[in-house]
Amino acid sequence: MLIAETIRVALGALRANKLRSLLTMLGIVIGVAAVIAVVALGRGAQKQVNDRIAALGTTLLTINAGQARTAGIQVGSGTARLTMDDADALKNRGEKILAVQPEMSGNLQVAYLNKNTNTSIVGVTSNYPEVRKYEMEVGRFFTNTEDLTRQRTAVVGHTVLDNLNVEAPEAILGEGIRIRSIQFTVVGVFKSKGQTSSFANPDDQIFIPINTARFRVLGNNRVRSISVLAPSEDEIPESMAEIEKILRREHHLRVGQVDDFQIRNASDFLATLGETTQVFSLLLAGIAAVSLLVGGIGIMNIMLVSVTERTREIGIRKALGATKLNILFQFLIEAVVLCLLGGTIGIMVGAGGAVLFHRLAGWNTEVGISSVVVAFAFSAFVGVVFGVYPARRAAGLDPITALRYE
Repeated sequence: MLIAETIRVALGALRANKLRSLLTMLGIVIGVAAVIAVVALGRGAQKQVNDRIAALGTTLLTINAGQARTAGIQVGSGTARLTMDDADALKNRGEKILAVQPEMSGNLQVAYLNKNTNTSIVGVTSNYPEVRKYEMEVGRFFTNTEDLTRQRTAVVGHTVLDNLNVEAPEAILGEGIRIRSIQFTVVGVFKSKGQTSSFANPDDQIFIPINTARFRVLGNNRVRSISVLAPSEDEIPESMAEIEKILRREHHLRVGQVDDFQIRNASDFLATLGETTQVFSLLLAGIAAVSLLVGGIGIMNIMLVSVTERTREIGIRKALGATKLNILFQFLIEAVVLCLLGGTIGIMVGAGGAVLFHRLAGWNTEVGISSVVVAFAFSAFVGVVFGVYPARRAAGLDPITALRYE
């Protein structure tokens, strides 16, 4: 019964100073809300990365050119090259390879009617949609025959349509566009992929047959990258080893020379981007957690003021039989209740903010139960830690001195 009375007195003291209690909780509310919202943004970004990498296919391998080095020293000038000969060698000699898809690119001026834009012209093979998981919105992709005969056909992305003021994808089908003053016929439009980063927009590209790009538009044999499909996830190591063996022979690399190319699979991208996203999420959550620390200090400060203001009350309670433990418990309850109420409000504000970010700004957010539990538990921990000292100070007051306090 005495414990219930102590709790009632503690809550009564908080109700007696509603505005001060609300302002004291504000630091905890802001801290918990910030942590919840930031973690939700981080989890949403990580989920988006995972979904987009998974959409590429778990057996996709990407080969890029690298620096040619020997014993850590760069040999030759510039970056090593990948060529169509490398892609042909992989296609003809690879036994653990399902598909090979080279691509070459360059930024060129594109004109349609009286509009023009500068965009990325990408030369690819006819198997590009299957290898890179692209889907057609309207029209079709060019055929292998059109590639071999160097036809001037093109498939465009959605951003290109916007830049050329094309109102609907269907409106450009069969129409002519000029790439480097060469007339091309648009045969299809890809579904929008969405911009994955501030550096690359997969929708701001025009795709043409790679042989057309090689001999009519770009005029070189150099490819930007080569995509390869492994037969299965279990066979990825074997496929990577086979690719390395074939390319080392094509590049005439001697034993001891470092590869002048890089082979990466989807899981590598997933791990790298996931780690980067997690680091930024933890960093931002750590910064937001500082607000909880500041809120805890504010609570301790207000509780110390409260102890000073209620010194006479403490003396009276002790004179009537209250023990040190009762006084300690009372002030500790006040601090913990302030933090728990602040934590609850902060969780609602943070979750609501995450929903608003998603609806108004279009950001991906995901509020996890674990972050809610951690934020709530941490707010209770802050209440205990920063409430102990004021509570101990109140419990340690001498009753006679307290009764004389004015």
